[in-house]
Amino acid sequence: MAQALGEDLVQTSELQDDSSSLGSDSELSGPGPYRQADRYGFIGGSSAEPGPGHPPADLIRQREMKWVEMTSHWEKTMSRRYKKVKMQCRKGIPSALRARCWPLLCGAQVCQKNSPDTYKELAKAPGDPHWMETISRDLHRQFPLHEMFVSPQGHGQQGLLQVLKAYTLHRPEQGYCQAQGPVAAVLLMHLPPEEAFWCLVQICEVYLPGYYGPHMEAVQLDAEVFAALLRRLLPRVHKHLQQVGVGPLLYLPEWFLCLFARSLPFPTVLRVWDAFLSEGVKVLFRVGLTLVRLALGTTEQRLACPGLLETLGALRAIPPTQLQEEVFMSQVHSVALSEHDLQREIRAQLAQLPQSTSGPPPRPQARLPGAQAIFEAQQLAGARGGARPEVPRIVVQPPEEPRPPRRKPQTRGKTFHGLLTRSRGPPVEGPSRSHRSSTSFLDTRF
Repeated sequence: MAQALGEDLVQTSELQDDSSSLGSDSELSGPGPYRQADRYGFIGGSSAEPGPGHPPADLIRQREMKWVEMTSHWEKTMSRRYKKVKMQCRKGIPSALRARCWPLLCGAQVCQKNSPDTYKELAKAPGDPHWMETISRDLHRQFPLHEMFVSPQGHGQQGLLQVLKAYTLHRPEQGYCQAQGPVAAVLLMHLPPEEAFWCLVQICEVYLPGYYGPHMEAVQLDAEVFAALLRRLLPRVHKHLQQVGVGPLLYLPEWFLCLFARSLPFPTVLRVWDAFLSEGVKVLFRVGLTLVRLALGTTEQRLACPGLLETLGALRAIPPTQLQEEVFMSQVHSVALSEHDLQREIRAQLAQLPQSTSGPPPRPQARLPGAQAIFEAQQLAGARGGARPEVPRIVVQPPEEPRPPRRKPQTRGKTFHGLLTRSRGPPVEGPSRSHRSSTSFLDTRF
C-alpha cells in the first residue's frame, strides 16, 4: 500500500465539469480590471477562464442533464443506483447544479422539509450577545477577496451572520466554533441562507459529530487515526514527522475542520466537497494522506525539511500545479484506504481511550456517514412517522479529568495549540517549550 501511495499515479482523462459559478452579483461598483471577479467570484482570481483541457459546451450540457435526471427521481436513484451517484460525484458535480445536489446528498432538503419554520424563527430570534459579538468579529475574515463578502453591510456577510447565529440558537450547548465560518461561507456561495443553514447542521451533526463542540474530542480521535494510517501507508513519512516533532494536531485540524476550504485552490475545494458529501469523512482522510505524500513523499523532500519549521512549511507550500483539481482528485481516489480499513482503525483507537465511569466508550457503527447512509436513515424515519433519523456516526465521550475554568469565553478554533495539552493519548513529541515560543505561526488561525 505504501508503494502504491508513493509512486506517481496514472492520471485519468476525466474532464472537468466546473465551467461556471453560482456566486452572487458583485457588491463593488464600477468597472476596472482590479475589480473583475473570476468564475468563482474571487476578485482578481486566476480562474476567470476555463483551462486548456476544458470540455466543450455540448459535453457540459450532457453531464448536466444526467444530474437533472438523477435529481428529478432522487429516491429511485439513491435506492437503486447509488454507485452511479458516487462516481458522478467523483468526476465533479457541474457548478450550475451544486445548489440542487448538495442539499440532496447531505439530507438537508429533507430536514428543511420536516422543519419548514425552524430557520425563520431562529433568524428572527435575538442571538446570544457573546456569540453575536464573536461571530461579528470573524465575518470579515471569511474569504475577504470574494465578491460576496467584501462589504460589511452586503448580503454575504449579513447572511453569514444569520446562518451562524441560527446555529448557536439551534445547538446552544455547542455554540459557535470559528472553523464553522469558512464552511458556512462556501455554502452561502452556492445556496440561499436557509438551505446553507441546514447543510451546515448536517455537516456538524452527521458528517463530523464532535468536531465543533466545546472539547473537539472527535478531532483528537481522528488525529490519532490519521497518525496510525500514516504509519501503515507512508511509514517513511511517518518516521520523518516523528523525528522532527510534527504531530497531526499541528496541521490536521485546519484541514479537517474547514474541509480544506483554506488549504486548497477553490476549484479543488469544490471537488473535495462533492466527494465528501457523497462518501463521508473517508474522503478527508484520503485528501490529507495525499497532501502529506505530495509534500514529503520523496527522500529529497524530507532531506530538505530537517526541522519542525521546514516540515510544516512544506505541508503548507505544496506547488499549485500539483493541486489542480483533475490531477489531484485522481490521486485522492487512488489512495489505498477503504471504508473497512478506516472503520477498523477507528475501533482500534477508541479501544485505547480510558474507560469512562458511565461505561465503556461508544463503538462506531458498521458504516460511516455518507449520502447513502443518510438517505436510508431518513427513509426509515419517514416510514416511522417523521421521527428524527438515527444516522450511523461516531461519538466520543469528553474527557473525565477536570478542566481548569476559563477566565473569559473565547472563540474555539482560533488556535489548536491547546489541543496538544488536552490530548487523551500519549503526549505528542515536539520541540522544547523555548523552541515553540519562538515559532508563532504554529498557532494555526483561520
